[in-house]
Amino acid sequence: MSDNPVDMRDGSAVGARELLARAAAAELRAYRGLMVAVEDFFLPEEARLDEHSRAGLAALLRGLVETVEGEIREHAVRLLTGRGEAELVGALIEPDTAVLARLWSSGLLRDGELMAELIARVRQEMLGTALPMSAPDDPERPSLINRFVQHPDRVVAASAMAVLIAESRRRTSPEVGQFQTELPAELHHKLVWWTAAALREGVEGINEALDRALCDAAQRSLAAYDEGDRLEAAAMRFAAAIDAQPGELSGMLVESLGDRRVVLFIALLAHAMSVPYALARDLVLDPAAERLWLALRALEIGREGVAQIGYALSEADPRRDLEKFADTLDTIAAIAPAEARNALAPLRLDPDYRAARIALQRGGAK
Repeated sequence: MSDNPVDMRDGSAVGARELLARAAAAELRAYRGLMVAVEDFFLPEEARLDEHSRAGLAALLRGLVETVEGEIREHAVRLLTGRGEAELVGALIEPDTAVLARLWSSGLLRDGELMAELIARVRQEMLGTALPMSAPDDPERPSLINRFVQHPDRVVAASAMAVLIAESRRRTSPEVGQFQTELPAELHHKLVWWTAAALREGVEGINEALDRALCDAAQRSLAAYDEGDRLEAAAMRFAAAIDAQPGELSGMLVESLGDRRVVLFIALLAHAMSVPYALARDLVLDPAAERLWLALRALEIGREGVAQIGYALSEADPRRDLEKFADTLDTIAAIAPAEARNALAPLRLDPDYRAARIALQRGGAK
């Protein structure tokens, strides 16, 4: 009896070669894992997602993919059933590979624009949840958004109600069955087609009937999607409808944070600055906040308003330094509005132009 655990007789050489190949692959996996660990170790703390953010991001990503997957699969199954393709229906209902796992392993979910949107959305939600709740001077006074629901101007009232409806929809869990992606249209478009392709990959061989059903189902999902239903879009319409004047803006910004409605705060800021929502969100979520302080001064928000906003954000975000903010408050308040507006002028340039300049800088162009 041979002492060699890998017997080379009777064709066992093939098994040995396979074992060696697996060993080589394991070595490569170990090296790649080491490189990931090294990269993670040298990441600056401010760039690393905390565990709460990672968990929120994973849950959001799972909810988005499973929602889109459910829509496409359900409609494709209906189409195939109507076309008498019972075998394909079974294969589609029980695929070999989970869609989320396939998209994850493919690297498609590393899309920079998608992840930037999802990370911002998670941080926005965390910030809103952690904001200190401030008691109103009059306990019986409704919150800012609820007051405008009863506004005599029908446009204002309707836009306020739309925000409340969008808030309710955003809080819906994927398990309830009414969850929506609420992504910008171009990102929803990507996710739909990625998901359809991943569903198709779960069924082997050339099959025109399945391809056609999945394409039809994806097109249906895209046609039914309305980017204007997003909470952020509803908040921007509300901000435009009320069009807060300089004497009103500071109070509304402070009150929206007191109501823990960070989306409304960002929308009011974006409208007042005449910039897109996503840009204003970047200013608000940036823990350093230098651009936010300039924006507030450019909008002629006084020292008290800046102090209330800075305190609320510092209390809600552990990445912010409250003592440092307090030390710089007088400096912030001393900035002339005109000077602040000049400093922020590049933010009002065409977004595609700004994106192109940033892309050049990231590429190391001189």
